[in-house]
Parts: sequence; C-alpha cells; structure tokens
Amino acid sequence: MEIIEAKNYDEMSEKAAQLILAKVKQTHSVVLGLATGGTPVGTYQHLVKDYQEHRTSYQHVHTVNLDEYVGVEKENPTSYHTYMNEHLFQHIDIPSQQTHLPNAMATDLQAECQKYEELIEKLGGVDLQLLGIGVNGHIGFNEPGTSFASTTNVVELTASTREKNACYFDNPFDVPTHAVTMGISTIMKSKQIVLLVSGKQKAHILYKLLTEPTNEQVPASILKQHDNVMIIADQEALMEIKQVR
Repeated sequence: MEIIEAKNYDEMSEKAAQLILAKVKQTHSVVLGLATGGTPVGTYQHLVKDYQEHRTSYQHVHTVNLDEYVGVEKENPTSYHTYMNEHLFQHIDIPSQQTHLPNAMATDLQAECQKYEELIEKLGGVDLQLLGIGVNGHIGFNEPGTSFASTTNVVELTASTREKNACYFDNPFDVPTHAVTMGISTIMKSKQIVLLVSGKQKAHILYKLLTEPTNEQVPASILKQHDNVMIIADQEALMEIKQVR
C-alpha cells in the first residue's frame, strides 16, 4: 500500500486524474471503476479540463460505477447516472454504450446484481478502481459489518450515510434507504485501486484504516490485503496518522 500526500483537495484530485490519464493513454483497452459523491468531483474536473485542452480519447474505455440508489430513475437529478453524465461523460468522447452503472430500477434486483457481476467479468475486470471512503469506513455502499466475501448486492444504507448524503436532496426524507453496490470482493478483484481521502472529517477513519487490524466493521480495511493500492490523501486527512509517526 502506497500513500501519496497532497497539499490540499485540488492537488489530490490532480494526482488522481494523472493516474487515470496515464492508464487511459498507455493501454488500447481499459476498464475504469468509477465512484461518485463529493470526493471525486475534482478528479473528474481535471479529466474534463485535460480533454478540453488535449483531447485525450476515451473511445477505447469502458467504465463501471460502484453503485446506484434503488428506486431512483436514471434521469432523476439525484441519480448517479445523472451525476456521472454531468461531471464527466457528457464532456468527453466516451461512447455512452461503454458507460455502465447498476440498473437499480430493475424489477428483479438480485438478477441485476448477478448481471452486473457478469458484465465486469465479461469486460475482463476493472483495471483501475477509484474509491472514496465514508466517515464510517464504507467503500461503495458497503457499510460496516458487510462481509468481505460480498459481491454486487442490494444494501440498506445506514442512518449516518443517509444523513451524509442528504445534502444532495431537496428533502432529507427523500434520501433512498437502499442501493445496489459492487461488493467488497468485487472491488478487491480490481487490478489497481486508488483511494482518495480528503479533509479533516476523514482523518480519523484513515487513521483507523492504517493502524487497526483488518475487520469488517471498517470495510475499507480490507484494502490492506490488496497488492496494488494507492492512497492519495491531503494534509488534513493525514493529520491523525502523522501525530503518531
């Protein structure tokens, strides 16, 4: 596990974008695992800026997103489909049929979960998976207590996660209670994982991730067992771990 320190959020985002761009430029076919939420927004902004300035092509890229809210239409402003289109896809030349998110409106969600697993396998697996981390240690929507053996599945969101995500909704009561998410074992099959951590509010969970034994109460702690993980964290996020070093 490699830890890269960034001065601030923007530098963290730029470093992550450079890693993604290197992967896109170096391979003739690449599968990117993408995340949503507040943390990766800056990374996507840097990718869009690069496209505007250098026209880096994404014609050979497939993307698979970590998750989607259950019961939220693709066109809904709060869906992750909309998020990805607004922050990245509509600004680059990636073919729409090569961008993939779970269909959380499916009648049979369990069948959709299996279909998503099969899609990732058919694509040859994820070459680079971008992750954020929740204040409770979740990755994707895999909340504390999730089995490390989990595959893509339907999960119930904890109260703390729903509260955190309420800022994206006009009414906090509109925050969905469930989501479809890649499982932990699915994430761990990625060839490379890049975890972004920013802000003092994430300092304690990063400290726990790095210092405590691997355990399912801190889902992200499993990343210590992957042989190609890079953590890009800004100075605020590294505050607590620096105090003990």
